[in-house]
Amino acid sequence: MSLSAGVRVELADGFDFPVGKPDAKGYYKARGLRLRSPRHFGEDWNGKGGGDTDLHDPIYAIANGVVTFAYDVQQGWGRVIIIRHAYRDPRTGKVNYCDSLYGHNRTMLVKVGDKVKRGQQIATMGNNRGMYSAHLHFEIRHNLKMGMHRDSYPATLEHWADPTKFITKYRKLKSEFLGHTVPTETYQIYRGHKGL
Repeated sequence: MSLSAGVRVELADGFDFPVGKPDAKGYYKARGLRLRSPRHFGEDWNGKGGGDTDLHDPIYAIANGVVTFAYDVQQGWGRVIIIRHAYRDPRTGKVNYCDSLYGHNRTMLVKVGDKVKRGQQIATMGNNRGMYSAHLHFEIRHNLKMGMHRDSYPATLEHWADPTKFITKYRKLKSEFLGHTVPTETYQIYRGHKGL
């Protein structure tokens, strides 16, 4: 992965939950990460009222970053947003990257290339045109090449993070004024849609 193509972003000063900001108040995790069969590559977040009571609820960026994908890809996904983040691991001092994915959105309030801040509203919760009860499908990936081609990669913690564990671990990070260049042009085109 080359940094010859990249965009400068603010390093994450911490990670929040994508609903009920900042602590997921009023929501529950209906399904978690499961890397064995039947696989589920992230978390499903629902409003405590159940059903479609959370339809149109706000969805927030979990950290500072840049939008690398924001399209209606139809099928089981619907409208999907992916945001790339850079964060400094306080234990090693090294800058790491991750992608956060937000699926089944009703509306998208950002587009590819937009820089976002932690807690900024990026979408509203949807149900993929009635395919499901309204909820947010949420993933955090260590693998920056994955994009929408997740079936091309082994189902291991090398590629995916457990979202709640990751957010809890990196909840508060030191603010840094210098930006950092994150890699771009890492995704394969998906159903005609090109990522940043």
